[in-house]
Amino acid sequence: MPAEQPTILATSGGLRRGHRTDLEFAPLLTYAVELAGVAGRRPKLCHIGTALGDQRGFNATFAEAGEIAGVEVVHLNLFPMPPTADLLDYVLSCDVVWVGGGSVANLLAVWRVHGLDSVLREAWLRGVVLTGVSAGSLCWHVGGPTDSFGPELRIVTDGLGFLPFGNGVHFDSEAARRPAVLGAVANGVIPDTYCTDDGTGLLYHGTEPVEALAERKNAGVYLVRREDEGTAVEHALDVRRL
Repeated sequence: MPAEQPTILATSGGLRRGHRTDLEFAPLLTYAVELAGVAGRRPKLCHIGTALGDQRGFNATFAEAGEIAGVEVVHLNLFPMPPTADLLDYVLSCDVVWVGGGSVANLLAVWRVHGLDSVLREAWLRGVVLTGVSAGSLCWHVGGPTDSFGPELRIVTDGLGFLPFGNGVHFDSEAARRPAVLGAVANGVIPDTYCTDDGTGLLYHGTEPVEALAERKNAGVYLVRREDEGTAVEHALDVRRL
C-alpha cells in the first residue's frame, strides 16, 4: 500500500551498531518504514548502494539488519548490471527505498546512465517512500557540499532536484560542512538549504518540509537561508525526538 502522498525522509542517520550484529535499523529508518503504512505483511525495502559501488558485503549486513527489524530487503545493484530490464516495476514492488551513503557524484552519474533517476521520481509520485543517509539524502535535493572528489569539499549543483532546496549532511560532525553551506547559499550557488546533524532527518511531503526529527539527544536540524545578497543566515528548527 503506497504512502498517501509523495514522501521523502532525508537523513544523516538511520543505522546504528547492533547489539549482536554489525548494524541495525535506528529510529529514523524505522520511522521511514512506518510512513509507508504497510499492514498485514512485512514491509518491503529496496536498498540502493550505488554510492559505495554496490558492495556485496554491506548488502548482506544491511539485509541482516532488515531481518531483525521484520523488513524484507531487496538490493538494486547496478554493478555489474541492473537486476532486471524493468527497473520501474522492481522499485514499485517495494514500499520504501533506502539509499546508502558514499559518493553522490558517482551515484548521480550511474543512476542517469541507467534511467534510475526517472524511475525513482515516478516511484516517489506513486507513493513509494524515499529515504537515505548522507549521499542518500543529498541526492534528492538540488545540491550541496560533497567529498565525492576528494577531502576538500566541493558543491554539487546537479542533484535530482525532486526537492527544490540545497542539503547539508553531517552538519555537526564534519567541521568544513557548515562554512561550505553558508558560503554556497550566500553566493547563490545553491538555494536555501536544509541541514542535518548526525542522527537527524527532515521529512518532506511533496516538496514541502513538514517535520524535523532526531534519533540523537541534542542533535539539530537547520535552515540556511539567503537573506541579503552575499549573506546567509542559519536558523535552528524545532526537532521532534524519536
